[in-house]
Amino acid sequence: MRHPRQAQRTTATVVASAALLAAGVLGPAPTARASSPAAPPRAAAAAGADLRFTDIPGSGGITLKGNVFTPTGADGSRRYPVIVLPTSWAMPQFEYIAQARRLADAGYVVVSYTARGFWLSGGKIETAGPPDVADASKVIDWTLAHTPADPDRIGMAGISYGAGISLLASGSDKRIKAVVAMSGWADLIESIYGERTQHRQAAELLGGLGALTGRPGDELKGILKDFLGSNLAKEKEMLEWGAKRSPATRLKEINDNGAAIMLGNAWGDSLFPPGQYAKFYERLTGPKRLELRPGDHATAEGTGLLGLPNDTWNNAHRWFDRHLKGAANGIDRELPVQLKPRSDGPYESYPDWAAVERTRKAVPLTGSRTIRANVDSGANGGTAILSGALDQFLKLPPMVSVPLLPRSYAAVWQTGPYAAPQRVRGTVGLHTTLTSDKESGTVVAYLYDVGPLGVGRLVSHAPYTFHGRTPGTPFDVDLELYATAYDVPAGHRLALVVDTVDPLYIEHNPAGARLTLGPGRLSVPVRD
Repeated sequence: MRHPRQAQRTTATVVASAALLAAGVLGPAPTARASSPAAPPRAAAAAGADLRFTDIPGSGGITLKGNVFTPTGADGSRRYPVIVLPTSWAMPQFEYIAQARRLADAGYVVVSYTARGFWLSGGKIETAGPPDVADASKVIDWTLAHTPADPDRIGMAGISYGAGISLLASGSDKRIKAVVAMSGWADLIESIYGERTQHRQAAELLGGLGALTGRPGDELKGILKDFLGSNLAKEKEMLEWGAKRSPATRLKEINDNGAAIMLGNAWGDSLFPPGQYAKFYERLTGPKRLELRPGDHATAEGTGLLGLPNDTWNNAHRWFDRHLKGAANGIDRELPVQLKPRSDGPYESYPDWAAVERTRKAVPLTGSRTIRANVDSGANGGTAILSGALDQFLKLPPMVSVPLLPRSYAAVWQTGPYAAPQRVRGTVGLHTTLTSDKESGTVVAYLYDVGPLGVGRLVSHAPYTFHGRTPGTPFDVDLELYATAYDVPAGHRLALVVDTVDPLYIEHNPAGARLTLGPGRLSVPVRD
């Protein structure tokens, strides 16, 4: 098995880390492992609810750094529902201060803690492994022993890493009655290694921030080295490592325990694409809700961390009020799938994910196209974190001039102009045939909304990698592009572009490879 060509390394890690540091989110990297808690920020000291910073015993004898909000006036005469908030990857215990205060003011005990291996918490980074799941239960134990928490009304929530830990914990700890998982993952393999393609920028970003703010364990270091180095001999071990950290693997236990689960994600999440959450949602059997909005990883709920109005956090509070307090606030009477299109349209409500994709149009891809590999045509999925945020706030997705794409390196098919708007909702399916003169390779498919001047705005995309194919022999490819909610204006057309290089991903095209694609078809979910 040949190793892929070494493409130029991206600067995603440096850019994202610098942006977080400049915003004051991360602060300087920890230089000491002091046992005393870090000083709270000035804003936290002025909180109305009772806030204290504390050490919390974790699993295996380590110490976790945490903070506790209790409702104002709590005197031990009554018990309160409790929310446990594990921090996001690379974030300190101050992450949820604004939302924790809101929850405490509404009558919750709220405990937040820095995940093991990061900042001043003990241990090594386990990437939501069994020690992290055990930590969540230890934090619940401590909370019941040291706060006026009600053991029958326990919830967990988190963004990104905290979301994954919360979902996994709900499968192992029956005391957890409600979960809100924002910008997280259900299937770690599908998220960063879908269709056997390494998501380079996502892995470099997580690895870089982990090294900057914590202490990666030897297992994580080895996995990252093999993953980014395309060590296919270790693929089985990497898949097993990811499966252990995937809530989808623990689906039976999660369903048996019956926690009420709310999932939230962004259409452009460059770490954990939303389709894997939608599949997981469909398989949940307890009370459930799925919310998808414009944005990139953690940007849909990020403003809520600053105390600003935020739909995701508002509904998270309603979810906990309903399932931990029994409040008749109507959230359980709403249709459970809530989608905010990437246009300026209102929220759309559906009874389930299948209803989102119920109506489909077939778009034929006539003829075949032969392209050369190893050169970026200019069609790209954007930059991790940045591109989805630009789409969310400025309506600026990645764009390209479709007429100027070099046909030697990009296969292009286009529809005619549509007489009416096409409201794409869900997962676009691509079926085609592929013939390569090499046994390994990578292609990336992009769907563009093309205006009258030929400028294409990215609707969705996805990579596909193959190994062990017989050179010169065609084979079928069925690829799901990332789920989206995009309105194609009347007079515009759809274009499918396929090339072989994208900075988001590691490519596996040997030098000089030539690939032939087509004919085929697109299956486009559209809403009438």
